[in-house]
Amino acid sequence: MGKTIAITNQKGGVGKTTTAINLAASLAVLEYKTLIVDADPQANATSGIGFDPKNIKTSIYECIIDDIDTNNVILQTKTPNLDLIPAHIDLVGAEIEIINLPNREKMMRRALSKVTDNYDFVIVDCSPSLGLITVNALTAADSVIIPVQCEYFALEGLGKLLNTIKIVQERLNPELDIEGILLTMFDVRLNLSKQVVEEVKTHFQQMVFDTLINRNTTLGEAPSYGDSAIMYDAKSTGAVNYLNLAREILQKNNLTALKNEEKKIDTGHE
Repeated sequence: MGKTIAITNQKGGVGKTTTAINLAASLAVLEYKTLIVDADPQANATSGIGFDPKNIKTSIYECIIDDIDTNNVILQTKTPNLDLIPAHIDLVGAEIEIINLPNREKMMRRALSKVTDNYDFVIVDCSPSLGLITVNALTAADSVIIPVQCEYFALEGLGKLLNTIKIVQERLNPELDIEGILLTMFDVRLNLSKQVVEEVKTHFQQMVFDTLINRNTTLGEAPSYGDSAIMYDAKSTGAVNYLNLAREILQKNNLTALKNEEKKIDTGHE
């Protein structure tokens, strides 16, 4: 059975969808069969990996609401080993539609259970909220990655998110782990970025990934071409950062036997 990782933070603009797309693509390039699940009504992961949400006929919404076979919704991306379950704006109404249903928090788990055996990793891109669809994603996941931007107010709201994760662990999904806190938008030129890294590592210690995601133009440009950074420019700092993150996650899950000197790939700036 594949490992399901939810990427979540109720704050917008922290690099959540960027992380979902580029981590999934990096795992795929490392020859792990990977599925992205777009669980955000904005459908940015869908468009960012090369599909127009306006042309999507069936999505994660139909899997949850209408119990459509999830296997019939999967789209193949242009990246080998990488598939997508797309989102559509209809998902915005899903929370209201399921609010009175039994086991409403477990509907995404039911949908994804039909396909997880076919993948090594399932990466779920959550919406920037702590609503019912995000709770569904956390209930379906084995672990969660929390992107935190290296900017002022970085820790704002993080306590509320961690409390939500704790509630899900206690009531809905006792197997849910925190895969790690990921520091994004790091700018080596700014003292503020370095201070945020120190503060987050002081607060959360081993929960923080060693890999830092640098502020990088390629990460912003690639989605406009429907590509991940590694497919758009494999030598870019952003692509290398996410490849290093993928390798760190593989190490953490004992899925590779890389030597210490092979854990990181050095690169110059663009």
